Amino acid sequence: MKSVIGRGGPWLAALVMLCSCQAGAQASAPAKNPQPATVATAAAAEDIPFAPAHDTIITQQSAPTAWGGERTGNEPTLSDRVVSYTIDAQLDAAKHAVTGKEHMTWRNRSDREVRSVYFHLYLNAFQNQGSTFFTERKVLTAHGSARGNAVLEKGQWGWVRLQQVQQNGAALKWSFVHPDGGPDTDQTVVRIDLAQPVPAGGTLALDIDFLSQLPRVVERTGWWGDFNLIGQWFPKIGVLELPGERGATQVRWNVHEFHFSSEFFADFGLFDVHLTVPSDYTVGAVGKLQETPVQKDGTTTYHFVQGDVHDFAWVAAKGYKTLDGTYEGPGSPKVAVRVIYPPEYEGSAAPTLKSSIDAIGYFSKTLGAYPYETLTAVIPPYNADEAGGMEYPTFFTSEGYKKVEPDTYTQMASDFVNIHEFGHGYFYGILASNEFEEPILDEGLNEYWDNRMLRERNQDLVLANPLMKSVGITPHIGGFALERSTATLFHPADPLAQNSWDRLSGTSYGTVYSRTATAMHDLEERLGRPALERAFRLYYQRWRFRHPSVADFRAALIDSSGNAKDVDAIFNEYVYGTAFIDDKVSDIDSYEVLPQVGVTWKDGKQVEVVASELDKQIDAQRSAWDKAHPNAKPGAPGPFPWHSTVTVRRDGVAAPEVLRVTFEDGTHEDVTWNDDRRWVRFDFVKPSKVVSAELDPEQHNLLDRDRLNNSQTTEPNGAASRRWTADVAAALQTLYSMLVTL
Repeated sequence: MKSVIGRGGPWLAALVMLCSCQAGAQASAPAKNPQPATVATAAAAEDIPFAPAHDTIITQQSAPTAWGGERTGNEPTLSDRVVSYTIDAQLDAAKHAVTGKEHMTWRNRSDREVRSVYFHLYLNAFQNQGSTFFTERKVLTAHGSARGNAVLEKGQWGWVRLQQVQQNGAALKWSFVHPDGGPDTDQTVVRIDLAQPVPAGGTLALDIDFLSQLPRVVERTGWWGDFNLIGQWFPKIGVLELPGERGATQVRWNVHEFHFSSEFFADFGLFDVHLTVPSDYTVGAVGKLQETPVQKDGTTTYHFVQGDVHDFAWVAAKGYKTLDGTYEGPGSPKVAVRVIYPPEYEGSAAPTLKSSIDAIGYFSKTLGAYPYETLTAVIPPYNADEAGGMEYPTFFTSEGYKKVEPDTYTQMASDFVNIHEFGHGYFYGILASNEFEEPILDEGLNEYWDNRMLRERNQDLVLANPLMKSVGITPHIGGFALERSTATLFHPADPLAQNSWDRLSGTSYGTVYSRTATAMHDLEERLGRPALERAFRLYYQRWRFRHPSVADFRAALIDSSGNAKDVDAIFNEYVYGTAFIDDKVSDIDSYEVLPQVGVTWKDGKQVEVVASELDKQIDAQRSAWDKAHPNAKPGAPGPFPWHSTVTVRRDGVAAPEVLRVTFEDGTHEDVTWNDDRRWVRFDFVKPSKVVSAELDPEQHNLLDRDRLNNSQTTEPNGAASRRWTADVAAALQTLYSMLVTL
């Protein structure tokens, strides 16, 4: 998903800081449930508890047998399909409502019978301001920036209603629950009590009739005009975790409320979905279109099937166009790539197609071959930006520009969002981490891997608009440098491994993107790029089509690199903690090494050197040196050596540092500071004095919260201030030009 502080994560944040379902029903008072619903706060009906609401940081790696064990590739399916959904859905385009019939089967993986099951009703987050989503939004947006701030008006709220739930023909009752202690008015999690328990290892089949009313686009899903992005729209069963899986010590239901900053977590399975829409609407969805769509009475029914995924989303939009391409690469099937776009953003179609195909190639090469036959990218219309920058398996939404010009911010913005949202197909899709509890594993690691792709392409963020480019002004900044600038390194409020809702602010959640990318960059510098890439491949190999935790990621890094010291340093201080680096050059002191006054002994006799005689001797030596070196340049070595002392200080945690000292004659020397001393003095006796000193000249430690104090010179140098002034001016020019175009 795009960052809470801007589309596509900190890249763009740095630049730019319904109708009712039935006649007579009001949006603020949706239709009542056919079954009277009670409110429960815990799974009192049985012994299976909920996953913790707050103590969610996982430090113990999962058992090797978790989620059925590592997939070898010899299994009949890519994933262990726990669930399957067969859904028939019909869109009422005028009301932006979806009528659905869902047949779900679910396998009880546990060793005990299950008497109640829990479902997510995500759209209920948008039914009123009493939901967990809206309640948290008030607090988090008051203490930092965040997306999803649209104000819904009459006829624009969204919800999902269970109309009937049956088990083998028997009608079931349900009640709303609050696993995380959210407000009683939240209805995003529902418990369904079964007529017949599901035995250990047994399979449950439910038939569910539901009605989903889309909200006007708030975040991730909704409608605008004749555009409908239909995500998190159907009742979806929670995940039953077993001991040894993601920190669980007992069987538990992982079924969190829909929090403001959270995303999703679900079992792998098979989706077989029929979608009926008006015939003049363009449709795209997760998975592969099956037989030729069937037209009848002004509607068209599309049939999509996709296995080994854990969600299903789709788009239906009137008057949209398509652009098609393909990807072919080692280990992957032939991939049909489609871009669906509105006419006003035709200029974004071809760039979106190209960057999407390029991303398939990069992720296939560096992590593992793309396993699916399709990829669909959707560009939302003008005024529906909050529908952009969202990911689902084989399906993502991007963002549109009327024209994407090379070497301008429009190209960089378009490319990065497409690469980022596609990348989720690996870190959120195939690896299927828990985005509720561990957003670092999806948003954070994906942001890092996206920046690696851009670095390999030598693609910086260009801050120039077309006008600036026309006069030859093209300021730019590297991806990791920009990530660092938005990572709030001075005062990190929350550990990177923290869940998505226990955060100080929306801004703190946003650092999951930038601070994780920065931390992984620094870990890469310590381990080496090839070693880090091998470690990520091992992580992907072990955990594809399963559900890893942060502890499992850490174990893969150590097992692959063999370097527990550096991995643990990053994890203990930044992933599990809120530490910072702040090393600085404190002082540079130099003096010429001259003969000394006083008493010495030579050949057994006392010799006293007095100041007046010494001054004459020094003057004579200087005069002789000048005569012997008439063409010596300023700063060249003289008749006497220089003793220089460079003092460095440390205000944060220890990090391996290189100190580069430069001498007046133009030579330099590197020394290492790789211990936990709070300050160190480095002494140099050289023909020339030290004129400057810089810590980390190759910028390995981007986690250093203040790089302006990393260097010092003995004479004033305005280059840094001039560079900063130019960069700020260029960024402001770009920002102003963007505001004009909005």
